[in-house]
Amino acid sequence: MDDMAPSFPSSPSSLRLFLALWPDDAVRAQLRAWRDLWTWPRGAAPVDTAKLHLTLHFLGSVPSDRLPDLLDGFALPFAPFELQLGRPEVWHNGIAVLAPHAVPQALLDLHAGLSQSLQDLGLQAEERAYRPHVTMARRAREAILPQDGPEIAWRAERYALVESRPGVGYTVLREYPAGA
Repeated sequence: MDDMAPSFPSSPSSLRLFLALWPDDAVRAQLRAWRDLWTWPRGAAPVDTAKLHLTLHFLGSVPSDRLPDLLDGFALPFAPFELQLGRPEVWHNGIAVLAPHAVPQALLDLHAGLSQSLQDLGLQAEERAYRPHVTMARRAREAILPQDGPEIAWRAERYALVESRPGVGYTVLREYPAGA
């Protein structure tokens, strides 16, 4: 992990940010394998492999001058945990997801701790119930779910603060290792 704040070639007035479990290459490959097992309807938008992740909190647009405080403010010690993914679903809004078989208490604890960090930083946490998942595609209401896929045992040992830039993609601004 680099302790230096990232530098940006140009500094927009706001950044679109989220906190996420960020998969390593092996987990990302397994997520891609799951995504590629689905039969997508015309018009569906499968998520690019490089963007597959599990969101912890969506922050939305945040003034860019807040970034130094946020980088340090989201450092939260947590115990590593294992997440078993393998339950494909299509939600009523046409979002195709891969959900965990069960939600580990350590994931719920991390989510709650980061909710408190958001409040401490003067930001608003989402009020809706947390439903951990990896988004596989959007506009996928008529998708045909795979009957089976690889069992994914994701050892969550870090999370990340990530910037989303339309037309550019995602940039990991900082990773936070377990126990830090």
